[in-house]
Amino acid sequence: MPEPTFPPTGAPAPKTGGEQGYLRIATEEAFATPEIIKLWLGLLDDPGFDDPGFRSLWSFYGTATAERPRFVLEHLQDLDVMRLKAMDDAGIDRAILSLTSPGAQPLNKDIARQQATLANDRLAEAIKNHPDRFSGLTAIAPQDPEYSAREIERGKNELGLSGVIINSHTQGEYLDDPKFWPILESAQAQDTPIYLHPNTAPKNFIQPMLDAGLDGAIWGFAVETGTHLLRLITKGVFDRFPNLKMVVGHLGEALPFWMYRLDYMHGATVRSGRYEAMKPLQLQPSDYLRRNIWVTTSGMAWAPAIMFCREVLGANRVMYAMDYPYEYQVDEVRWQDDLPLTVAEKKQFYQTIAEDVFGLPTGGE
Repeated sequence: MPEPTFPPTGAPAPKTGGEQGYLRIATEEAFATPEIIKLWLGLLDDPGFDDPGFRSLWSFYGTATAERPRFVLEHLQDLDVMRLKAMDDAGIDRAILSLTSPGAQPLNKDIARQQATLANDRLAEAIKNHPDRFSGLTAIAPQDPEYSAREIERGKNELGLSGVIINSHTQGEYLDDPKFWPILESAQAQDTPIYLHPNTAPKNFIQPMLDAGLDGAIWGFAVETGTHLLRLITKGVFDRFPNLKMVVGHLGEALPFWMYRLDYMHGATVRSGRYEAMKPLQLQPSDYLRRNIWVTTSGMAWAPAIMFCREVLGANRVMYAMDYPYEYQVDEVRWQDDLPLTVAEKKQFYQTIAEDVFGLPTGGE
């Protein structure tokens, strides 16, 4: 495969303000409170905390001295000057902020509730301070589904947040378990999308990836989160919640590229009766990807893959994200500005899909 061609070094920096015919809304942008980071680092010191994926991830971002983890840790905690400068330098008009992985999900129930509530209050304050630049997603504690359902309502109706962030599995458990359905019921009732964000795989899933250094963003995140989304599809969650909206980053964690095979093998497996867990669905797996799922380009600024997803999912299902501060490359904005799309199509990609799905102010209002 030939190497991609990129604009030359020194190309003009993207600008905010929409002179190019569209605003740029970045939809998967992470933050963390100092309080929750302190708790995560405390887990590293707890010999009884048995989550090798978490240890791999946060021993790197929390304690490593290399330039990249230091940048990420500092910028995660800023909801003001540094973040706004980074947005200005990259031409990002609005960022949809969410509590970074793993959120409150590895914590015990009482502390998880406290930390999710605190993160939501801090985020709402930041949005109030910069209403034209920031929007945000409600953090929850899925280990307490009833609290989480209420917090989704509070996030939308009292704090003005625009969706829900769930960092994939919660201590090895997935949202297809009926005990988590109050969360899905609340999100559907509030017409608020769930952003299903990656987490490191749980203990019973991760070891072969850890052995090869593949547990994080290079591969493990996509495997774990793609598996989570596919479980929701094949176990009939979207039949039970047909109006549930879900957003998935990194161009759908590879599932769009498997759509034909997913449909074929799902049908064959159902007919064979091989697995008790796999029952007939109202639709084919690919139909749920086109009906209930939107994907973002976070960390995937590669034109062939973006254009493929637009073709197989629909142009109205693919929207822009940067993945700041984990992946902050101004060139990636330039490359996506150069997608072979009309100005109207770029406006849809960068701006209007996000405005519609997340219920944002339109046209920069």
